[in-house]
Amino acid sequence: MSLDHLFTNARLPGRPHERVDIAVRAGRFVAVEPGLRADVPAEDLGGRLVVPGFVETHLHLDKACLLGRCDCGGGTLKEALAAVARAKRDFTEEDVYARARTALERAITHGTTRIRTHVEVDPRIGLTSLRALKRLKADYAWAVDLELCAFPQEGLLDDPGCEEVLVAALDEGADLIGGVPYTDRDADGHVARIFALAQAYGVDIDFHLDFDLDPSWMRLDEVCRQTVAHGYGGRVAIGHVTKLSALPPEAFAAAARRLADAGVAVTVLPATDLFLLGREHDHSVPRGVTPAHRLAALGVTCSISTNNVLNPFTPYGDCSLVRMANLYANVAQVAAPEDLARCLDLVTESSARLMRLADYGIAPGRPADLVVLDAADAAEAVCAVSPVLFGLKRGRRTFTRPAPRLHPPEAG
Repeated sequence: MSLDHLFTNARLPGRPHERVDIAVRAGRFVAVEPGLRADVPAEDLGGRLVVPGFVETHLHLDKACLLGRCDCGGGTLKEALAAVARAKRDFTEEDVYARARTALERAITHGTTRIRTHVEVDPRIGLTSLRALKRLKADYAWAVDLELCAFPQEGLLDDPGCEEVLVAALDEGADLIGGVPYTDRDADGHVARIFALAQAYGVDIDFHLDFDLDPSWMRLDEVCRQTVAHGYGGRVAIGHVTKLSALPPEAFAAAARRLADAGVAVTVLPATDLFLLGREHDHSVPRGVTPAHRLAALGVTCSISTNNVLNPFTPYGDCSLVRMANLYANVAQVAAPEDLARCLDLVTESSARLMRLADYGIAPGRPADLVVLDAADAAEAVCAVSPVLFGLKRGRRTFTRPAPRLHPPEAG
């Protein structure tokens, strides 16, 4: 067999007791099975876990790496929104590009191969951030597929001129549209306008939604209703949805049924939700992290994602989705092996389904995107925050992170 690469002795998620070989030619997988032979030197992976790259479904590259410019001592959502709104006035295309590049390169070296980034557009910032990230998307296409979601962070209906900027972003090539209904007085009207624009441009939708701990009312009901009314099942995602974490089991199951029936996906953002929520409590502080693995078990398409990195919304982060899966598992008290494996699925296969990535996966004919982890199975990868060792994008090696080595003293 004539090949560009042959990786032997690999493990795949969901098949922990099986070892396979992975053959790559012309940027695509051509065979995934044991006992392959080829005319290139084989690389023995030693039984390590291989995934088709991590998938980041909700990341704000345009406002990454703002620590030092913004105050985040209070740690509230209101403070974070105001601080970034002030900082945004001084953003330039070069500034956004440089900060976003720093975060993007970290994501790449942690094994992320697909990203949906949310990009703020409004009458103050205009299309500055969108244009910077369009350049970044082109410049780093060799390592990552970047999807741009234009959205109005500071309101839509209550921000005169914002809809015109949002339309201009779609005209300039934004891949999908987002919304933040809680920023407008008429939240349902906000939802309706986003659906109308999405349908007019034929793009998917990704909302920031229900970002508090009051379970007495939820906008997800209106989003589910609009999704069904517009025939948009499978094309709508909602991020945060922290209200679900405050529901008792029966109400949680009912909400999961609504989401699954409507075809609305959920992205949970553990680092941000833990940092911003529950500030009004001085003891028994609620976690505020929706149990994505439980939603997934009830038929809802779910993902775990990073959201913000080194800014007032989340003053932490290294863009590692393995670390994020571990954080989520710890907070959600996940221990069963099948649930731990599902946590890895929530940053790989399930995230790919949320983004409707039909070409994702390690299978013949698909793009040869892969990442090798220093782990034997999905549960170990999550529990140990197993390091990634190297990755390929369309058959080309994009990064290498050598495993650490000990240097004991020589025998005397």
